[in-house]
Amino acid sequence: MSGHSKWHNIQAKKGKADAARGKVFTKLGRELLIAVKQGGPDPNGNSKLKDVIAKCKAANMPNDTINSAIKRASGAGNNENYEEITYEGYGPNGVAIIVNATTDNRNRTAADVRHVFDKAGGSLGTNGCVSYMFNRKGVIVIEKETSPLSEDDLMMLALECGAEDFSAEDEVYEITTTPEDFSSVSETLQEKGLAFLEAGVQMVPTSYIDLDEKDAEKMERLLERLDELDDVSEVFHNWNE
Repeated sequence: MSGHSKWHNIQAKKGKADAARGKVFTKLGRELLIAVKQGGPDPNGNSKLKDVIAKCKAANMPNDTINSAIKRASGAGNNENYEEITYEGYGPNGVAIIVNATTDNRNRTAADVRHVFDKAGGSLGTNGCVSYMFNRKGVIVIEKETSPLSEDDLMMLALECGAEDFSAEDEVYEITTTPEDFSSVSETLQEKGLAFLEAGVQMVPTSYIDLDEKDAEKMERLLERLDELDDVSEVFHNWNE
């Protein structure tokens, strides 16, 4: 089975994630807030909240922090009004980019995102200009050395509990699901003692673009600057890193 893994240097990625953990938790807190306000504080009746909780756990957010954020979001005195906005655009050599943001000020966020694209030689487009090049999928990434199961046993478990696809890359296993099955698959795997390096419902490219060294450097700068924006929660692209 084939995958689309971009996980080729696990230690470097983990180190970068650890360094930015506080910022990641802040962004995830906003996602919890939006999910609770849209569907209530009970994850059993709020599939979006259940998905965000799985994402939080994959980012090693403590349960106390998750529960506190949910409680705060459902409190009568909470007047924080964040909304989700998606931007679509192009990077170097026509790389397709989707940016998900959570914001309490649309004009500020739009200006910030546009500035990053312009500065990196990219361009913002209209809604729908690149999203047709992606499929919405649940993605679960498990580091091989942390898995208590063999590759064959993990593949069988994943497929039996509803996964669409399973692939073994150099350092990780990557499991793909439909968006609807993501929560049930991730819960089953966690119950079997599996820890996730990454988990969430993502936009997965249907094809990829290669970049030369110069354009790759531009693309890296663009992604880094987007990640630095407080309002940006996720970025998806079809660059073959």
